[in-house]
Amino acid sequence: MRTPSRPRRRLAALLTTLALVAATALTACGGEAADARGDDAPLRIGYQRFGGLSLVKARGDAKNVTWSLFESGPALTEALKAGSIDIGQTGEAPPVFAAAGKIPFSVVGTSQPIPQGEAVLVKAGSPYRSFADLRGRTVALNKGSNVHWLLVRLLEANKMTLSDINVKYLKPAEGRPAFDNGQVDAWIIWDPYFALAERPDVRVLADATGLASNREYVLAAPEAVKNRTDDVRAFLDTYRQTTDWGIAHPTERAAALAPELKIPLDVTTRALDRSAKPLAPVTPEIGAELQAIADSFVDLKLVPGPVDIAGRVDGRFNEAFR
Repeated sequence: MRTPSRPRRRLAALLTTLALVAATALTACGGEAADARGDDAPLRIGYQRFGGLSLVKARGDAKNVTWSLFESGPALTEALKAGSIDIGQTGEAPPVFAAAGKIPFSVVGTSQPIPQGEAVLVKAGSPYRSFADLRGRTVALNKGSNVHWLLVRLLEANKMTLSDINVKYLKPAEGRPAFDNGQVDAWIIWDPYFALAERPDVRVLADATGLASNREYVLAAPEAVKNRTDDVRAFLDTYRQTTDWGIAHPTERAAALAPELKIPLDVTTRALDRSAKPLAPVTPEIGAELQAIADSFVDLKLVPGPVDIAGRVDGRFNEAFR
């Protein structure tokens, strides 16, 4: 059996470490949920590696907050369920799965579309030239994450169903080695894991352009929205200002985030160039977009229905995103 190359061993170790850090953060913030919390207690922020909140953390722009890292949106929404975070950021599918699971939260913000920030990856030497060519093949993705919705849209666009492929649900730290070792034929993944996987022997089969918006969504716990409205509004205003600064200063943004993300500067720059977009207020149209996603998941019996996600959209903080 061929021994993995040193760069691959280093990358596997990095992904494993990040997963352990995320798990540790979840455990730590879970313990805090049992403590009595006053109005002056720090806001508890759940963030993912790479999202706009990472930049706020890296620059130290937000005061009186604590940070918990999560490997994916579904893990973050579980923290909302446990009452261990007040605000978090996910892609478009996790709020639907969370709502189906009766997890309490409000959708208080979003972003402009980011369709280029998620993609289907295959080996460069593979015979696959379109998603339809993956019929009967094994496709890996993180269940309940943004790429789950991309899978649904790809199947629809190619007149396929879930039974036409073998879906393997793997977290990012599991998906990369499975893809590298040929255990799956394709991997559907988002930035920065997408950017980390790009190399000469990997080819982008398709991204979400024309299929899925791949927006970022900001979720807030009901207690924080109700009891700490001013604190939430102030944090979201900082979040928007930092995001705007990063878009206006891409070189400085990448330099600030690369050490925070623990990935090379060139990879950080490439991912940010396509995936960092302005934040945006939530509107009835955003609610309708989320509801259409939820209805599709219910129709496919991927989540139990009915799911009212449009009713969770809360525009009281919209001024912070304008």
